[in-house]
Amino acid sequence: MIRRLFIANRGEIALRIARTAQRLGMTTIVGASQADVSSLPAQFADEVALIGPAPSAQSYLNVEAVIAAAVAARADAIHPGYGFLSENARFAEATIEAGMIFVGPDVTSLNAMGDKLMARSVGLAAGLPVVPGGEAATPEQAMARARETGFPVLLKAVAGGGGKGMKRVDRADDMPAMIAMAMSEAQAAFGDPRIYVERFVARGRHVEVQVLGDGHDALHLGTRDCSIQRRFQKLVEEAPAPQLADATRNGLEQAAVALTRHLAYRGAGTVEFLVDAQTGDFFFLEMNARIQVEHPVTEAITGVDLIEQQLLVAAGSRLGLTQDAIRPSGHAIEVRINAEDPAADFRPSPGRVTRARWPAGPGIRIDSHIATGGVIPPTYDSLMGKLIVWARDRPAAVALLASALATLSIEGVPTTAPLHRRIAADPRFVAGGVDTRFLEGLA
Repeated sequence: MIRRLFIANRGEIALRIARTAQRLGMTTIVGASQADVSSLPAQFADEVALIGPAPSAQSYLNVEAVIAAAVAARADAIHPGYGFLSENARFAEATIEAGMIFVGPDVTSLNAMGDKLMARSVGLAAGLPVVPGGEAATPEQAMARARETGFPVLLKAVAGGGGKGMKRVDRADDMPAMIAMAMSEAQAAFGDPRIYVERFVARGRHVEVQVLGDGHDALHLGTRDCSIQRRFQKLVEEAPAPQLADATRNGLEQAAVALTRHLAYRGAGTVEFLVDAQTGDFFFLEMNARIQVEHPVTEAITGVDLIEQQLLVAAGSRLGLTQDAIRPSGHAIEVRINAEDPAADFRPSPGRVTRARWPAGPGIRIDSHIATGGVIPPTYDSLMGKLIVWARDRPAAVALLASALATLSIEGVPTTAPLHRRIAADPRFVAGGVDTRFLEGLA
């Protein structure tokens, strides 16, 4: 049983976790840096524990500091949220060694999915199709892989995701410079310069499947489409993924469950696929062994609280759900509101929010840690909040999204809200089924 939960994260996800944990009767302790001790999550939690100075490396990414703070707070368990240490196997091991529960998959699964090359091998072993390509430990190997695969190709960091170290290369002449950049970014972000090369699918869709496992059984909660991206960073997510043939949708869901069972996976996870928009063929990309930023759209169409499921499984419970009990209804769309200036190449815009008027009403959900007077520090991700809408079908959801965005008002810092208004009005988005090159044609 978890009585005292330490939340090793910040921002909207820390607040989101605290709400469910308190509903389940747990005492919540938010681990906060000096920059976040007065934040909304810190105010909402039952207790606050200082974990270090503002820089992430000295606080949210400092394994020893987080563990020490959790132990001092007499926590039974640690929930890592997303990002930061959420997929760090060493952190999970340290949590367990300190006598606490790690709210996430076991270390074996984290190791298997944390390294993209290993994840690729595990995916193949589970029977999943993968994009042609392979590892490249040196620039020479990367060039050789690219010639085997054929241009264009994608260069990706072996040790992490989030778009860091990812480069598209269209010509052999561009490879040396792009390889150097990719390896440098991978080293800086993950401490590991290794990259791998894979075929670039010209009209690809990013479709993922939400899964739950308890180490014995596994099930899926349907698909999400995350194809609208900027520099490999997701901007819009929706569930279920629109305009998919039934055979493709079923294939994706069954493949995701097969991988989850193969891993004897425990907790919530997301299996990501690249779907060829022209042929419907799909390829396994990776599994995110944590809760995702976009999890609310799945909650909206299924009625399942994914944080609650994480906590229950972590405490030792078997899944209380069956596949037949998961009956998605309606359509949900999420847009990420970031403190970035679209007019200045999306430059981060930290500062104080002088007015925050988030939309409200039937079918509208806001996951945010920012209210009027809230501060966006310069040291962290620029995510201010997420606007999620649900309606009986996709056309109604798109219309609700547009009307909700029209009433959203954030003053004091530039935000991405104007970009999302343009997206919601674009005929291609209204029709559904766009690919990852959507922004190239946005008016």
